Amino acid sequence: MKKVYLIRHAKSSREDFLLDDFERPLNKRGKFDAPLMGARLHDKKIMPDTILSSPAVRAKTTAEIIAKKIGFEKEIVFIKDIYEASATTLHKVLSKIADKNNIVFLFGHNPSLNELAENYIHFNDNIPTCAVVEIEFECNSWADMSADNARLVSFDYPKKEM
Repeated sequence: MKKVYLIRHAKSSREDFLLDDFERPLNKRGKFDAPLMGARLHDKKIMPDTILSSPAVRAKTTAEIIAKKIGFEKEIVFIKDIYEASATTLHKVLSKIADKNNIVFLFGHNPSLNELAENYIHFNDNIPTCAVVEIEFECNSWADMSADNARLVSFDYPKKEM
């Protein structure tokens, strides 16, 4: 059994129009939502075997905040291909994960996270910023994950509990 948590980066700032998209930091709400979602994951006692993230500042910061909140002590793996990726590229990234890892957090961006969730579990909701989509695969190898063996376990986002 394999499990992936698709986590969209927290809300980012658009104040500096001269700043490249890759460099956009979290805004005030993003800085509130990331630890909130990290606390929810911690309360559920969820600990990934590995964390993969886009290196874009907003995704990287979100990953670092949540990792700290849950007590993740390993290195976060930043993968350039996750930034501006297609759903196909994200699937390829996930399919190359070492099979010793059973639980993975993937921090990324829309629309690719939404498209990936739609491909796996026919997920039709929008994945808002800092949302977590938990998908379980009935397989023993990441290379074998598909829509045929995927199921939605949970969907959480900052405003869900408010």
